[in-house]
Amino acid sequence: MKWKMLGLCAALAFLLTGCMYPKEELAKNQIPYKDQIQAVQTAVDDFRNDNGGILPIKTKEAGTPIYQKYPIDFKKIAPKYIAEPPGNAFENGGIFQYVLVDVETSPTVKLIDLRMAETIRDMKLRLKAMGYPPYKKQIAKNVFTLDYKKLGYKESPYAVSPYSNQNLSFVITGNAEVYIDYSPDLYQAIKKSEQKLNPGEDIRSILVNNSMFVPAFSLPYTVDSKTNEPVFLEE
Repeated sequence: MKWKMLGLCAALAFLLTGCMYPKEELAKNQIPYKDQIQAVQTAVDDFRNDNGGILPIKTKEAGTPIYQKYPIDFKKIAPKYIAEPPGNAFENGGIFQYVLVDVETSPTVKLIDLRMAETIRDMKLRLKAMGYPPYKKQIAKNVFTLDYKKLGYKESPYAVSPYSNQNLSFVITGNAEVYIDYSPDLYQAIKKSEQKLNPGEDIRSILVNNSMFVPAFSLPYTVDSKTNEPVFLEE
């Protein structure tokens, strides 16, 4: 009986260890490590130097939003310049997409949290099933909020900010494109920034400059000339 109990305990310990391992790996895939970003940056720089300035990126359509336009193509840099994509990269089972910004002057590696894309995808499926956007309130020219109850939501969906971890709401345009509203993050960034911000200029770069992330799935913003607060940039 004693040996049976010991065997049972050993089996349970093995099963518990097996169950814990995937969770540990999952946690690693959800953390944006600076050393991983630096490793990819070094690989991108080395590839660029060896290929006459060409960048290891995937080709996107001309109209792709700027912060999603230059995803890194790991097939071009692994395994020669980096052993494999980082564990937190989408290509390796992670939740982040590695992208480049400032490609013309100083190509720099940043991240997109792809969990935001999942929520937007779900909203678009509901919008498609409904046949038309249930607009609720106009908050800027061609920018609206949605009536989420009509879309079948019990609670309003949100995206978790990669900058502040606060919940960000969504907005929709007149042509039914869904975006994340980064106004709260921009408001805080403006208060802390010493950079001169001019009305009519896209100010989203102030979120990018001191962060590992880009404000993906966003509309352009500028500052109000009177209040110096973030507002949607009218085209």
